[in-house]
Amino acid sequence: MSSIQVRPATLRDAKAIAQIHTVASQEVYKELVPSAQLKSLTLEERHAYWREAIEYCEPQVQVAVAGEKIVGFVGYDRSRDEQSRPTTGEIWAIYAAPSHWSQGVGLALWDAARDGLHEEGCTNVTAWVPLRNERALRFHELAGFKRDLASAKTALIGGVKIEEVRLKRPLNSQSSLAGAPRYPGK
Repeated sequence: MSSIQVRPATLRDAKAIAQIHTVASQEVYKELVPSAQLKSLTLEERHAYWREAIEYCEPQVQVAVAGEKIVGFVGYDRSRDEQSRPTTGEIWAIYAAPSHWSQGVGLALWDAARDGLHEEGCTNVTAWVPLRNERALRFHELAGFKRDLASAKTALIGGVKIEEVRLKRPLNSQSSLAGAPRYPGK
């Protein structure tokens, strides 16, 4: 396994982030969303989204690098949930390239996001995960997140309705997947 470094994303990273987001989403959602719908989520749209996110730091974006190659990313910031406290952060997105799943990328990204949210004064963190995305649910639960079953909602992903649940955990707890099997990202 190569050493994973995490650093803040730059505008030059937006294309690699968009590629990982596209490929990983197609892999993760292939059982949940019709392929025609998945293909409608274009690389160009994601590139524009991540470029703007990096430029305006909303969300904050960090990338995982193995050697010289970007192999994952995380976007995090304050919670977007209207009812949340100002000290609640949210993992907006966390993805690893499928070629780097189970190699510690998700762990490195989660650790960086946890540290960044803690520095921002957050005391809790949430993430929204599709109920049928077992890999992502397992990853977050190994990181100490608990399902908030009362939060279940329907979201549109690629034009298809997907049931999501909010997961949450306190940031003061140091649970970080250490010693657990590697399940890197969604």
